[in-house]
Amino acid sequence: MALKNKGQLLFCGNGGSAADAQHIAAELSGRFYIDRPPLNAEALHVNTSYLTAVANDYGYDEIFARLVEAKGKEGDVLFGLSTSGNSKNIVKAFVKGKKMGMHTIALTGQKNSKISELADLCIKVPSEDTPRIQECHILIGHIICELIERELFG
Repeated sequence: MALKNKGQLLFCGNGGSAADAQHIAAELSGRFYIDRPPLNAEALHVNTSYLTAVANDYGYDEIFARLVEAKGKEGDVLFGLSTSGNSKNIVKAFVKGKKMGMHTIALTGQKNSKISELADLCIKVPSEDTPRIQECHILIGHIICELIERELFG
């Protein structure tokens, strides 16, 4: 597991999925159920100066891939949240992460997508309704947080 090996979890998403990605990262880097040491988890979209500069200079599709290249390392985990599973900036981040030896986990809707094809693990919500998918993504995120806490801290 990445966190046991001093690795990190990186999260990315757009719009409501960005909010969910940030929420999950905060549960891990702050606390979830128990008081415990902070975990190395970060949402890649929280620096607006970076986002606007890279989007302006390189295009919006590159915003996550550049940060994955800068921050990611072999054995880290990259989570991509996308209701469609076809967000170009997440696709490019997954391609970059996989080349670097990162593990990729996608949370998507039910349709097959570019992200679901790239992901080492894809959790598909059986819906095409964006609000329902996002509601399930945060539920899944909370389950992941609980499982991580149990595994690392009993």
